[in-house]
Amino acid sequence: MVIGCGGDQKVKEEVQNINVDVNVLRFDRDFAKAGSLDIPGLKIAYPYLFPAQYPDSVWVAKLKDTLQMELLYEVGKTFPNFDKETQDLELFFKHVKYYFPKASIPTVVTITSDVDYNNRVILADSLLIIGLDNYLGPDHKFYGGIQKYISFGLDKEYMVTDVAAAFAKMVNPYPNDRTFLSQLIYYGKELYLKDKLLPLETDAMKIGYSQEELDWAKANEEMIWRYFIERELLYSTDTKLAMRFLDQAPFSKFQLELDNESPGRIGRFIGWEIVRSFMEKNNVSLQQLLSLPAEEVFKRSKYKPSK
Repeated sequence: MVIGCGGDQKVKEEVQNINVDVNVLRFDRDFAKAGSLDIPGLKIAYPYLFPAQYPDSVWVAKLKDTLQMELLYEVGKTFPNFDKETQDLELFFKHVKYYFPKASIPTVVTITSDVDYNNRVILADSLLIIGLDNYLGPDHKFYGGIQKYISFGLDKEYMVTDVAAAFAKMVNPYPNDRTFLSQLIYYGKELYLKDKLLPLETDAMKIGYSQEELDWAKANEEMIWRYFIERELLYSTDTKLAMRFLDQAPFSKFQLELDNESPGRIGRFIGWEIVRSFMEKNNVSLQQLLSLPAEEVFKRSKYKPSK
């Protein structure tokens, strides 16, 4: 514990000394203030947001669309400035540079996306595009037709964890084999990346659970693991397992009475615990972890669920 705390303090100090300057471009505000004569200038400033096949008349019509105007108004009300979010992103990218020195810091562009919650964040090497209309708060009127387990995460406090998930997809290769175990470990690595890149966030925030859901997962970890083992699921290639235990859903599908009590994506939680166990027992770097096959991570983790 003393060694661990000392190591954490050393990382914290070294991270703080890393210089990161996040450049934020508020396209959403620029577009909200624009008139029809401003469209050519916006196209020059943001060419990646204006597909060539659409004429200027499309954007002029969008400026006058009442739904778009309300969307931009609500975003402007929730994000009158982007100061705290910029600070949070700078701290995140400092951790990225600490663990991945060759990583580039993208320009951040804030937009509205017609509440495209499946693509809240788009990260490329040089651009990080964030749809702010996906972070207005879970009870916002725009989310009235969205299921609660999805709207739960449509809050500004989840923005940086979504960015971390997008970054993880860039550095954490998706497995070639189709076993359930390989998918468990894949998502476990993603969540372990969040441990390192978002050390100030709670575990519930990293996985997108309420605290009650996380408490349920921890209390039932042994039962979940026994279920996976007894039904010989680890090396199964049944594609339905992802839907039951890995994909976003209101609950996991054990096909037992406890289903309604369980949070969705419970397999990701188990994968996270396996990867954490592996990293506690093996002296490997974060990059080495990401390159190791699932089978090796699992065997060397000597994972035993909490009772």
